[in-house]
Amino acid sequence: MNVSVTISKGNLMKQQCHISFVYGSWLILACGVVFYLVRGNYLQAFIWLLFVALFLWLYVRYFPSLSRYMGYGSVDDIAATQVTPTNVNVTFYTGIGCPFCPIVKRRLLDLKSRMAFELKEVDVTFKPELLISKGIRALPVIEIGDAIRVGNGTSQELAQFITEHAVPKP
Repeated sequence: MNVSVTISKGNLMKQQCHISFVYGSWLILACGVVFYLVRGNYLQAFIWLLFVALFLWLYVRYFPSLSRYMGYGSVDDIAATQVTPTNVNVTFYTGIGCPFCPIVKRRLLDLKSRMAFELKEVDVTFKPELLISKGIRALPVIEIGDAIRVGNGTSQELAQFITEHAVPKP
């Protein structure tokens, strides 16, 4: 199995979201709701649910603007200028709460329209065993045959990965 991981530059963190972060976010949400429900504070449980869900949505939504201040560096794109149409199946593993997943998804959808590959999206939010069984502990993940790429990537990097690992559809 070929695994390609986004390498951080300098002292920047890798541009990927560890699975434990995704599940930790959901655990905090659930624990707060249970805490307030056990105490009989139904309104506070509802407010907690809304607050944490809104915070997670805002975090993912505005992450591209915040990433450089959080130690991830820029998530700006580099366009893929030369793309080759390829007849390949690409599987994209994503999770709710991962700030890199929507960025990579937008780039893959753009590349799909230009490269004509088949794109299958798999949400692992409630199915972590799909990735853990492959030894993967971070999101987003792109899989083509036995080749796996973990982390954020520019359109240019993603197009190159897809072209290099193109395996014809069965």
